[in-house]
Amino acid sequence: MILLEHVIAICQAVIYSILHVDRMLGGLIAQYPTGVYSILFLIIFVETGLVIMPFLPGDSLLFATGSFAALGVIDINLALPLLILAAITGDTVNYWIGREGGTRLLKHKHLSKLINDEHLAKAQRFYEKHAFLSVVLARFMPIIRTFAPFVAGMTKMHYRQFMAYNALGGIAWVSLFTLLGYWFGNLPIVQEYFGIVIIAIIILSFMPLVYEFALDQKAKRLNQTKKR
Repeated sequence: MILLEHVIAICQAVIYSILHVDRMLGGLIAQYPTGVYSILFLIIFVETGLVIMPFLPGDSLLFATGSFAALGVIDINLALPLLILAAITGDTVNYWIGREGGTRLLKHKHLSKLINDEHLAKAQRFYEKHAFLSVVLARFMPIIRTFAPFVAGMTKMHYRQFMAYNALGGIAWVSLFTLLGYWFGNLPIVQEYFGIVIIAIIILSFMPLVYEFALDQKAKRLNQTKKR
């Protein structure tokens, strides 16, 4: 019962941080005006680098970072390359976790419980269908982006090929969402409905997953029809 209460509390905190990422980031900037860069680096690194942490608010945090940079309270020239480095480094660590210890991790009595089998299976199917591009495309798909480098490591994707796609995906993902926030985050209508904009970003980010799920369901129905 106590464990369930802790899980519920964590889920509530995560949901709040995602929907109110602007307030969260604003508070961090007020408390740690110079240290906020290290905190941002750590959040993006952990989301992409640890396969057990796929729920952190990556897309919305990048957008909010861009909007605060437009106000001049965050240096875009420092934040952008730093966050790109965090994304690339995180995926690299995740790749090596999958490559060197992925099989043992999945068999571990306790750690295996922290890895959602369904999410991992989706990442594997996505990887099989899209091969090397999965590392790039997965950047724009919440949850999948955390598991994709792990799967790439487990399947022994060539490291140089992985790093090329890792760098391309990291630069594209961080630049897109951060610059969108920088250019549009402080428009009056966006500021007024910032929470709705964040929800819209989350929904759009999940659309490829929904599309992939719909295709899987359609394929299953076709297979069942053929068997009959």
